[in-house]
Amino acid sequence: MTGNQALIIGILAATMLSFIWGRWRHDMVAVGSLITCVLAGLVHSADAFAGFGHPAVITVACVLVLSHGLQVTGAVDALAQRVLPKSAGPMLAIAALTGLAAILSGFMNNVGAMALLMPVAIQTAQKQGLEPGRVLMPLAFGSILGGTTTLIGTPPNLIVSGFRAEVNGSGFSMFDFSPVGLAIAGAGILFITLIGWRLVPSRKQADTTSFETGSYLTEARVTKGSKFIGKSLKEVENFLLRDDVAQIVGLVRNEFRITTPHPNRKLHEGDLLVIETEPESLAAVLSGLGLKLEEDVPLGPPEEKPDKEAAALELAAEQEKKAVKMEPEQEAPFQPDKKKAPSLAPEPAQEPEKAKGHDSDITVLMEFVVMPGSRIVGRSARLLHLRTRHGLNLLALSRQGRRSIKRLRSTPIQAGDVLLMQGTDEALSEFATQYGCVPLAQRSIRIPDRQKALLAAGIMATAVGMAALGILPVAISFAAGVLLFMAFKVVSLRKVYDAVDWPVIVLLGAMLPVAGAMAHTGAADLIARFLLGTVAQGNPVVGLAVILVCTMLLTDFMNNAATAAVMCPVAISTASQLGANPDSFLMAVAIGASCAFLTPIGHQNNTLILGPGGFGFGDYWRMGLPTDLIVIAVSVPMLLWVWPL
Repeated sequence: MTGNQALIIGILAATMLSFIWGRWRHDMVAVGSLITCVLAGLVHSADAFAGFGHPAVITVACVLVLSHGLQVTGAVDALAQRVLPKSAGPMLAIAALTGLAAILSGFMNNVGAMALLMPVAIQTAQKQGLEPGRVLMPLAFGSILGGTTTLIGTPPNLIVSGFRAEVNGSGFSMFDFSPVGLAIAGAGILFITLIGWRLVPSRKQADTTSFETGSYLTEARVTKGSKFIGKSLKEVENFLLRDDVAQIVGLVRNEFRITTPHPNRKLHEGDLLVIETEPESLAAVLSGLGLKLEEDVPLGPPEEKPDKEAAALELAAEQEKKAVKMEPEQEAPFQPDKKKAPSLAPEPAQEPEKAKGHDSDITVLMEFVVMPGSRIVGRSARLLHLRTRHGLNLLALSRQGRRSIKRLRSTPIQAGDVLLMQGTDEALSEFATQYGCVPLAQRSIRIPDRQKALLAAGIMATAVGMAALGILPVAISFAAGVLLFMAFKVVSLRKVYDAVDWPVIVLLGAMLPVAGAMAHTGAADLIARFLLGTVAQGNPVVGLAVILVCTMLLTDFMNNAATAAVMCPVAISTASQLGANPDSFLMAVAIGASCAFLTPIGHQNNTLILGPGGFGFGDYWRMGLPTDLIVIAVSVPMLLWVWPL
């Protein structure tokens, strides 16, 4: 062992221990490792930051932006609504949810797919009478397995492809990972569906959301093209009851509100439905009914007077109320729940100019408590001109648990009221400071936009197709996709860089030169010879299994991208000494680096469910260990078949 070999092995050992210890963030550890290598002369200073220009790093950043676009436009929400079964037992529900997570993870960042489907998983658990963890852990594992199926499914695949390009002159193509990845994902999901979810320990959830506000009364406009135009309210109610996500509690037509509309009343374009729903279900309700929140629909000026038809409608409403009382055999209209439910009623659009700093593509909800002596006490949203002056919408008002009878925009605000406001972070902060309100909590919400969702899906499919057919390099194809997202404002220009997980990008850019130092100093060859001599004993099949298992063990305690960067040089050296196909060993690294099922720190998706599932550190191995064994049992023969030694 030379001095440089001992030095790089010592630096890598210290780096791994720091990753496992978790005292410092992964990107800090990676940069520290890189700087140490530069100071030790193992990496030339001119090449220290070359990793940040690596195609794998660029592709990871682009995939994160594209995933964010699919998320905020509601494209994934619409897909989930169509794919997931409306009524099914626990096994079928978990199978559908886990399968959908795997499919999404193949074409978008698997952390993004997990974040999108977590609220759905929690709702599914409630419907099935299960602890949230018994649905969340299968979902997390399914999303991890799905990432193994394509080049862009997970960062380790991109890193492995980059190392392959250094060996063979070209990286792996989009679907080179699919044969082995699909076999692993299929076997893993089958196990999770039939047996695995039953092995998850029963735990009470620690927290599923940042705050609880009860149900909201949402006013949503029936837009042109809605499939429920001409349908009766009873048909709409039956649709909502099927998913048990909302109920209709009122109808507004021509500025007149009917609190108990007759079930047989037909919906017209432009009607305003008052729907009681949970915030997490809002996107699904809007998509399913073809509705838009009122602030998204241009309306006439608020001072516009109602016409004769509207007056006749009000009279008809009163007659309907009497008819309902006189005919007991007729189905009664929906009655709202008596629990706390602030009225979610955006003030009508007046085609205002955008306030400074306001970006309509960003939707943030925040709760505020109105303090005594606040400047807004006794004033309504209309008098405050919240939209025109501040770029804000008042979406809900809670007053000691009572619903507001008046339209929200004209209700005087009192001290102690809880306001649910919509706007940018800057505008919300300025409002709180200026008017003496105390912010409670923030909640992001996805308001579906059909046109942008279709555009986002089309751009993503085109980028994947261009890369898969070899028309453009992967990094260029996805960078072009991001550019189109920006040009068509699928993702807000101010949010493009926020969509990138910069600690991951810094981690990748810093670790790639360190991995290169491991290769050119001969340390990778040294480690490979040790593994071959003591474990594999010259057998290439055993050597392949050893690389896979070692990678799987490492990724359970350190970042999967860092694991791939460290193990790729060892895999290439091992294949070279055995005279075997390096592609087989690189694929083993890709699989092993992705499959972190034993701990909550091995993968971000495992960490995401730690609190909501109520899990402890030692709860993951019960389903994770059998899943690991299945991955090993399926992947080794598949690797030998698809990528012969």
